[in-house]
Amino acid sequence: MLKGILNYAHYLLEGSIHSGEKVIDATCGNGNDTLFLSKLVGEKGHVYAFDIQDQAIANTRKALINNNCSNVSLIHDSHERILDYFPKDKEVAGAIFNLGYLPRSDKSVITTPDSTVSAVNAILNRLKKDGLVVLVVYHGHEGGKEEKEGLLKYLLQLDQKQFNVLRYGFINQKNDPPFILAVQRKVARIENQ
Repeated sequence: MLKGILNYAHYLLEGSIHSGEKVIDATCGNGNDTLFLSKLVGEKGHVYAFDIQDQAIANTRKALINNNCSNVSLIHDSHERILDYFPKDKEVAGAIFNLGYLPRSDKSVITTPDSTVSAVNAILNRLKKDGLVVLVVYHGHEGGKEEKEGLLKYLLQLDQKQFNVLRYGFINQKNDPPFILAVQRKVARIENQ
């Protein structure tokens, strides 16, 4: 059976993230992906969860407390500053982005092409071999088309010898359905890249 967008995003990450690894939720929102990643990496792993909105940080903190998760660092900052917080001597095992705006909140606060591309580029430079960056692209809002186009332009230029880039989505849905972009590193990264 075909998996829905969020289920497929999690399915992809399950295949590449292992217990004890360090991962990133670049847009923690309501905490669902943060909780999912927390369970994947287990007690010896760690999740770095980012959001620029106070409400998202509060929502995620509440979800973590309710689920007794202690392996997460909540970071109230833009995902474009990910490497300011991620350990310099560690590889990123995987990352997820839910682009757009926080559901049931201010729809004028959105992810942007520049910060998203900057964050993806930073993560790809630290991504382990066979690691994945999964982007759930919501583009049916003001500013969403620009972010989608900027991200596609960036990902299309990635060297196919180093990365696989996948696009997954349902083409017969109305109202700008979300889709997934997933980037897998095919080769070991070069130190100081």
